[in-house]
Amino acid sequence: MSALSPHLRQATPVVAVRGEGVHLHGEDGRRYLDFTAGIGVTSTGHCHPRVVAAAQEQAGTLIHGQYTTVLHPPLRRLVDQLGEVLPAGLDSLFFTNSGSEAVEAALRLARQATGRPNVLVCHGGFHGRTVAAAAMTTSGTRFRSGFSPLMSGVVVTPFPTAFRYGWDEETATRFALQELDYTLQTISSPDDTAAIIVEPVLGEGGYVPATRAFLEGLRERADRHGFLLILDEVQTGVGRTGRFWGHDHFGVTPDILITAKGLASGFPLSGIAASAELMGKAWPGSQGGTYGANAVACAAACATLDVVRDEKLVDNAEAMGARLRAGLEAVAATTPAIGDVRGLGLMLASEFVTEDGGPDPETAARVQRAAVDEGLLLLLCGAWNQVVRMIPALVIDEAEVDAGLRAWSAAVEVGVTTQGATP
Repeated sequence: MSALSPHLRQATPVVAVRGEGVHLHGEDGRRYLDFTAGIGVTSTGHCHPRVVAAAQEQAGTLIHGQYTTVLHPPLRRLVDQLGEVLPAGLDSLFFTNSGSEAVEAALRLARQATGRPNVLVCHGGFHGRTVAAAAMTTSGTRFRSGFSPLMSGVVVTPFPTAFRYGWDEETATRFALQELDYTLQTISSPDDTAAIIVEPVLGEGGYVPATRAFLEGLRERADRHGFLLILDEVQTGVGRTGRFWGHDHFGVTPDILITAKGLASGFPLSGIAASAELMGKAWPGSQGGTYGANAVACAAACATLDVVRDEKLVDNAEAMGARLRAGLEAVAATTPAIGDVRGLGLMLASEFVTEDGGPDPETAARVQRAAVDEGLLLLLCGAWNQVVRMIPALVIDEAEVDAGLRAWSAAVEVGVTTQGATP
């Protein structure tokens, strides 16, 4: 008898048999509000009719047209459609399957283009589980332990995590930039630094948004020292934060942009974008892969971008995110165990703390489990898994936000009042 690895532990006990919009239907006959969206993947909701139709039509025509062997129409359409939403100047694309692969592609391009060995990463960032991506991940030891040595040439610098430091955002930003300058002076000289990679909002690190001054500071230093700014938009892209790209909140354009997750509404597709000049500095043969830009995934991505535009899902993410955040803040205002509510758009989180202000993963876990009983599916994040995050599909409406908040309020009450119970 074969079985799944025992370490593939599900966050909820639900066995999903059908999905529709922001709901999953379980084998138990219950309907659940899905505020996980497959970890931010089902941007247009489960089984959006236009995405389903596009995938079905493409599957009946061409499933796999390996894109270093032949081109296919969905790939051409996707390149054109992304050109309408990418920052000006990022006009060259390379596609692969997962976020980790795209991160490694960005790293390879940065090293080849600059001829420099080192990459700076921000403390708390998550960039994937493959060896190089895990080496760049510092959001938790669970992602990088037990298979050392990891890739060399990675240097960690602070992120302005104001709540963790106990500072205001201005102080945290000033500290992070000062420490970056110190790092460039003491560990990785600018002449050895190929790039700095950062998420506009830390994902697994606890849903901590960057600040405008911080990203502006990174852009200025990259320009001054001649290294590249890579923005990992795997989780923050395609409308998730109430802007099409997370960096749109901060007025900073990267040299390389990484995208995945919500790009194809559940089909595996990722990619990097850069200027044609920069992409042209990749070494011949360094970009490829068997399944990258799969025809069905590209068709689903084209339909996803159409839906995001036609249904104004970026605007909806901003509006519904504001409604959801107001409700989370109202619960937090009467719950001392919630130390912080933060995020952007429909990428929001509540951090649970002990009486002395330390991380409280036990209460966070109880609340997350209690939410399942209330019909609401949620995930944890943060270094200690002390943060409960909400990432519903961008199609969510007011009634669904309000239903989620009612379930959240009830789950918080259960999780907090049963403090001390065995998790």
